[in-house]
Amino acid sequence: MKILAIESSCDETAAAVVQDGRTVLSSVIASQVEQHKIYGGVVPEIASRMHCEAICGVYEHALQQANLSLNQIDAIAVTHAPGLIGALLVGVNFAKGLALASKIPLVPVHHLRSHIAANYINNTLKPPFLCLVVSGGHSHIVMVEDYTKMQIIGKTRDDAAGEAFDKAARAMGMPYPGGVNLDKIAEGGDPLAFKLPRPKITGSEYDFSFSGLKTAVINLIHNENQKGNSVDKLPVADISASFRFAVVDILTTNFFKAAKALGVKTLAVAGGVAANSLLRRELERLAAENDCELHIPPLNLCGDNAAMVGCQGYYEFLSGNTADMSLNAAATMSIQG
Repeated sequence: MKILAIESSCDETAAAVVQDGRTVLSSVIASQVEQHKIYGGVVPEIASRMHCEAICGVYEHALQQANLSLNQIDAIAVTHAPGLIGALLVGVNFAKGLALASKIPLVPVHHLRSHIAANYINNTLKPPFLCLVVSGGHSHIVMVEDYTKMQIIGKTRDDAAGEAFDKAARAMGMPYPGGVNLDKIAEGGDPLAFKLPRPKITGSEYDFSFSGLKTAVINLIHNENQKGNSVDKLPVADISASFRFAVVDILTTNFFKAAKALGVKTLAVAGGVAANSLLRRELERLAAENDCELHIPPLNLCGDNAAMVGCQGYYEFLSGNTADMSLNAAATMSIQG
């Protein structure tokens, strides 16, 4: 079965063709990073307009790369939630138009489910497993009971890990995308140079909180400025390393605590923050120490892409999850459906 997938939830316009949920026949991404870099972050209106400009070319390129025509496609999968509403609408309406014109089934796909599905590509991973989903907008611990049945075990109470990375980076004068730059700079710093707080959360021992940590690093930068250290004289590498260490410590502590409590030995990580070098190393170390099987997507599948949408779309289609022309986009939606 060949699935044509469309992704436009944020600032990447992407299309891909995936076969049987595991094999990528093509994957094309049009990035908007250079345009949003001017403003220090994603501007929703600009993102939507750029999706409109890029989506036809990206779709055509994906079919060409797969050496297929539209009449050889079995279903069209599209990210319909969650994300920037204007950006999502571009992809959803484009996919609806294709489905209507070609009479091909339309499959709505949840963005976070797609990130989890990146672990299936060229891999033998099958549910059940526990997944740490970390991105710019979300931080979840998810029990993947089946391909389309998931339960949230823990989640952030405020900021997502990726958002915290981006805001800390911006406070230190790093260009967009901040989290990527912070990760690179942190490699040359001392993670123990500054002691940063860990959240104390009541109600769920597996939930996260990053707002206090974000405030702490901003106050730390302010205190350094008070000492006469301007932004260009800050100990940026040490602050970055200390902040990254704290975020990764919070994520991994809760993740492995949940895995132990649930008795789960098969683990996975997904989302843009899964590309963070320290997080990958720590997950590998802790998985080995706890005798767990760990699955991490390759770097090119951590960020937003359509290949992961096509993969999850395959399993959604097999489960009977299709849509008609009333399908709409949604800015927020639980991964549990």
